[in-house]
Amino acid sequence: MRAYRADRAFDGDRVLRDGALVLVDGGRILAVEPASAAPPADVPVTHLRGTTLLPGLVDAHVHLCGDAGPRALDQLAELSREQVDAVVSASLARHLAAGVTAVRDLGDVGWAVVRRAPGPGPTVVASGPPITSPGGHCAAMGGAATGADALRAAVRERAERGAGVVKLMASGGAMTAGTDMAACQFTSAEVRAVVDEAHRLGLPVTAHAHALGAVRQVLTAGVDGIEHCSGMTATGWGVPPALAGQLARAGTVVCPTLGLAPGIEPPPRVRAVIDRLGMTEQARAEEAARLHRAGVRLVSGVDAGIAPGKPHGLLPEAVRSLVAGGVPVVDALRTATGGAADACGLAGRTGRLAPGRDADLLLVDGDPTADVAALPRVRLVVSRGREVGA
Repeated sequence: MRAYRADRAFDGDRVLRDGALVLVDGGRILAVEPASAAPPADVPVTHLRGTTLLPGLVDAHVHLCGDAGPRALDQLAELSREQVDAVVSASLARHLAAGVTAVRDLGDVGWAVVRRAPGPGPTVVASGPPITSPGGHCAAMGGAATGADALRAAVRERAERGAGVVKLMASGGAMTAGTDMAACQFTSAEVRAVVDEAHRLGLPVTAHAHALGAVRQVLTAGVDGIEHCSGMTATGWGVPPALAGQLARAGTVVCPTLGLAPGIEPPPRVRAVIDRLGMTEQARAEEAARLHRAGVRLVSGVDAGIAPGKPHGLLPEAVRSLVAGGVPVVDALRTATGGAADACGLAGRTGRLAPGRDADLLLVDGDPTADVAALPRVRLVVSRGREVGA
């Protein structure tokens, strides 16, 4: 047994004004007490002065197979199984170093992440290859299918292989040439078939949806989450207030995939969209804040690994973007801790400082509940009771 003490703490839902003393036994949190509490006799205590204690962060949208290089997704078909596995290992290490102790992988190749044996490092919830249309967004990852029967079979395959979530590409995407971000990739009946089959099997569905029509389509079908949720049309973007209200009432979780490494020029296809529609990081953050004010449940996920501007371990930047857009800092922190754990199916396991949860802890210099710029200032990461680097 050991203990971690901090005079400031955030438990994944709220600020703990009296700080926290967290007792860890093996890989689990045994108790959470005020910082002034005395630990049991002979229990070693780690107290790094000037730090804040939080749960380990949860990135709700990553691509562990992507190395964040210029051809991160395009090169996947060229890599051997061993090379892909090496990229996945390196990606997980980068997340952990940044204080991310759980990730939701929303698209791999060759089932690389799903088949990976559990081990030390971040907890992983994996979708396998994203379900997409033939020739559609990320079809090179191997998840293309068409027709309700084939799509139901694709969902069953994911359940049989042990996926924890179904990822559906409901619209085109900027990273796949020839696809249209403002257009739907499936009929409404096909989307409904995916959602119904997944829910029958106990799996949640999250849908990549840039197009406004796709957002409406997947919401009507009853998806659990929407990635990006840009509301794009041929001439503009943004989610209309009435639709935002529908998302809020349905409890649909939206991951706006914010977070951008500073000073990195986006890929040409992405730059073209930004320039044409004004979809800058700041504008997208302000749109996310509007959704938040409408009552939409937001989670933070970077879309890590897909391009140089989206490296693994960038989750603190996604939280900072939300705050810059107008989301209150504590609410923004919740999108990368307790709220993200809930959305990823990890509510009873991680994302909060609470007895019985995995001992996933993060100590950062400063106070991110007052100044979110402190979040990347990592002093110590504990993953399931193991100090990273120890």
